[in-house]
Amino acid sequence: MNSMEYLKIWADSYKNDLINNIMPFWLKYGLDAKYGGIYTCVDRDGSLMDPTKSVWFQGRFGFIAACAYNHIEKNPAWLAASKSCLDFIEAHCFDVDGRMFFEVTEDGRPLRKRRYVFSECFAAIAMAEYALASGDQSYAMKALELFKKIQYFISTPGILVSKYCESVSMRGHSITMILINTASRIRAAIADPILTLQIDQSIAALRNYFMHPEYKALLETVGPNGEFIDTLMGRTINPGHCIETAWFLMEEAKYRNGNKKLLETALTILDWSWEWGWDKEYGGIINFRDCRDFPPQDYSQDMKFWWPQTEAIIATLYAYQATKDKKYLKLHQQISDWTYTHFPDKEYGEWYGYLHRDGTVAQPAKGNLFKGPFHIPRMMIISYSLCNELLKE
Repeated sequence: MNSMEYLKIWADSYKNDLINNIMPFWLKYGLDAKYGGIYTCVDRDGSLMDPTKSVWFQGRFGFIAACAYNHIEKNPAWLAASKSCLDFIEAHCFDVDGRMFFEVTEDGRPLRKRRYVFSECFAAIAMAEYALASGDQSYAMKALELFKKIQYFISTPGILVSKYCESVSMRGHSITMILINTASRIRAAIADPILTLQIDQSIAALRNYFMHPEYKALLETVGPNGEFIDTLMGRTINPGHCIETAWFLMEEAKYRNGNKKLLETALTILDWSWEWGWDKEYGGIINFRDCRDFPPQDYSQDMKFWWPQTEAIIATLYAYQATKDKKYLKLHQQISDWTYTHFPDKEYGEWYGYLHRDGTVAQPAKGNLFKGPFHIPRMMIISYSLCNELLKE
């Protein structure tokens, strides 16, 4: 099979799967017609296991539904679902201090608030994408305002509680990488120099602090100036996060007319992280590694979660588009074959989220507070677009 045939098959597959499987599953079992927003704690067959609502996912699905509307088809049900999530967010998910909750009840009463700002990031990209879908620019302005609050929250001492004691000073990869994507999604809807400035700052932090060539690894946690922390936590590599970061950078390099230096950084991270992440015995991207090859601390260290696989599918397509190196198309086939053999539930639809290392199902639920309609449909939307761009080229 030649490259064009291969890409056409996958483009059709992504679109068909999104339209006929993923989106219908969540519109049927997740969307809350009574209170608004979306449930995500559903069992294999869609049965509701817990009415608690993940605030992350109000923003995540708000974004996905609008993104599918913008890039796949103008389905009014998708646009309405996005608006339902946004209405729920604005009515129930902000605390009096301007920060957002992490969990709320089905009717929006607060349950838990956490120390980080990921709920805010996902709400902001939902607002921006809905602005593009609906034409209502007020949502783009809300997204930008929320982004400025996010920057204030993370830069002002005392607002966000430290993960560890004050005597331990660290930088985390997660917030650094998510701000790249958050800023770029908002920038698509509204112009403001703070957005590209934030992306520049995150890129500089990745290069100067988190990339450690001595281990050929991008680390999850480093000292304030990038110091290597020789502990179980400090040695942790999260290959899925790193591969996701790689495609965020490739997307930004593409936006910057193929910026070679940025592309080189992205490809280096992808190559390093694939080497650490790909399970040479069983296949798939593994959860955690230790950069000195000690046993990782996390109890799920050798499992295969759904989202690192989807990030690898996107990243290998971006890498192939940027380089035309068939090595990356082969990696795309490698990760796709493994993923589509093990994760989709052919009986009830959607995907399993949690597999043992050998690819057997660890638990069959389709969602919880952390898994829901985000990584899988995002992969399908972006990968469909990339395949079509490559076919046109």
